[in-house]
Amino acid sequence: MKKSLVLLTVVGLLLFGTSANVYAQAATPATPTEVVEPAVEEPTPAEALQVEAAPAEELSFHYVLKERFIEGGAEFMGVILLCLIIGLGLSIERIIYLNMSSTNTAKLLNKVEAALKSGGVEAAKEVCRNTRGPVASIYYQGLERYNEGMEVVEKSVVSYGSVLMGRMELNLSWISLFIAIAPMLGFMGTVIGMIAAFDAIAAAGDISPTIVAEGIKVALLTTVFGLIVAVILQVFYNYIISKIDSLVNTMEDSTITFMDILIKYKK
Repeated sequence: MKKSLVLLTVVGLLLFGTSANVYAQAATPATPTEVVEPAVEEPTPAEALQVEAAPAEELSFHYVLKERFIEGGAEFMGVILLCLIIGLGLSIERIIYLNMSSTNTAKLLNKVEAALKSGGVEAAKEVCRNTRGPVASIYYQGLERYNEGMEVVEKSVVSYGSVLMGRMELNLSWISLFIAIAPMLGFMGTVIGMIAAFDAIAAAGDISPTIVAEGIKVALLTTVFGLIVAVILQVFYNYIISKIDSLVNTMEDSTITFMDILIKYKK
């Protein structure tokens, strides 16, 4: 029953559509038909420039960088990229460590002095224990040896300061190594690329610009990427060195003030 109703509905729709088309054709006067072509607007100069510039916009910086990286060859480009990744990882780790080591030394000195006046050495040690950073650690080491005399305290502060400086300079030698290796690998790739270009010339028996240009382009790409990696890591390295120098100067200055506070408290 349902199939019959569906069939009748379809037939009725087809008949209705056919009759409507016949009626429309009969009602329309027989006039000669003219073919009207749509007007084609000529693009303005600005639109033409946009159309011409469209292919250039599609080539993003990342795409061009990837293409150049692939053209340079995986042997040296991969090693140069590895130097960049490891060097950046070590640099970011040092920057985070040094930023977490920074403390407000003036505020810490005021807390230590107030704790010495109110609760003695133990209270001052508690303040240093609850404060992060190398300066607080130096103060704590000095307070630990307060009963052994001021000379022992001074030696302990100086010795532990040297230990903390070594911790702050951790992995800097590796960063400097990657700064030196990256351009060297680039130059090595350049030399090997030039050798390959001369081999191609010897095999062809003729100096063709196409053969020479391909080898030289690959050779120079390795040098460019090696220099880029060295520049990036050098910027991070200099920032880390300046940060360490700032922390060391702060440690030395605040340590002198700390020793004066201890001498005053002892008297």
